[in-house]
Amino acid sequence: MSAKAGGRKKSGANKSSGDGTITENRRARRDFEVTETFEAGLVLQGTEVKSLRQGKANLAHSFATVRAGEGFLMNADIPEYVAGNRHNHKATQPRKLLLHRRELNKMMAAVQRDGMTIVPLKLYFNEHGRAKLLLGLARGRKKGDKRDVEKKRDWQRQKARLMKDG
Repeated sequence: MSAKAGGRKKSGANKSSGDGTITENRRARRDFEVTETFEAGLVLQGTEVKSLRQGKANLAHSFATVRAGEGFLMNADIPEYVAGNRHNHKATQPRKLLLHRRELNKMMAAVQRDGMTIVPLKLYFNEHGRAKLLLGLARGRKKGDKRDVEKKRDWQRQKARLMKDG
């Protein structure tokens, strides 16, 4: 009998990624200039967690908001669990974020005062198997800014390639 027999099996979110990442919002890094990040927990139903464990989620059109002193994740698409029954969850329902009061106040102030946006960047399982959301406090980029960032990134990539070859 092995040492792990009878114990809980450590589950990974996505078989391809070893770090527990479920999904990443790549567009957010392109469309927004992220100044600060926060880690938030999520209030989820059982079928939502099971769907996430299968690696199914989409943060593409989602955003976070603060209402009545509580944070919410809006428009995040966690598809229904295939083996779920009539108690299955709705795919794009608002989900409550678990944040410290200090962090919520900081985000609310930045949104109201500086016109910043709270953008979900990454959804993942931490080392304890809990679903976490990486939120970014961000400022929107204009079209020209996006192009400049892409040019700089391409130049850095090309420069690294030349240094490696040379």
